[in-house]
Amino acid sequence: MALGKDYATQECSIARALEIVGERWTLLVIRDALYGVRRYNDFLVHLGIPRAVLAARLQTLTEEGILEKRRYQESPPRDEYVITDRGIGLWPTLRSLGRWGREHHGDVQLRLFRHADCGTELGPYGECPACGTVVPVEDVLMEPGPGLDPDPADPVSRALLKPKRLLTPLETGQV
Repeated sequence: MALGKDYATQECSIARALEIVGERWTLLVIRDALYGVRRYNDFLVHLGIPRAVLAARLQTLTEEGILEKRRYQESPPRDEYVITDRGIGLWPTLRSLGRWGREHHGDVQLRLFRHADCGTELGPYGECPACGTVVPVEDVLMEPGPGLDPDPADPVSRALLKPKRLLTPLETGQV
């Protein structure tokens, strides 16, 4: 029996979510958008994703309201992709998936996520143990962890070596 191409017969909200974010590369595009990546070429070089696949993922995520396409230059016309509130809502899922991967696959911690206001590392559910609150995404400070390559090849990875708040546009120095 051939595997179906969708989850149309599944009466399940997880299946409906997978219709949008379940394709290979999609969650990594969303992760990068949360990290502040906005430009097509930055997604391309950081992810190592084929151009056609990236274009398709960006189109789907834009159509679904997870990313918003914004013009940042008129001549020549250039757009960037900004994560929306709907996309920001995927932060807890991505955080949990990353934590699960690290715990079950022996990965060293590549990134640290802290409460920007007090510097405390976030708990497993995105909460600040010191303040006793769930930290909004825009108040999360991301720092390189001990497992991150200190001399990466691509400009996005180099820019992500500096501590930065999530959602803040990433500056790579590339035009």
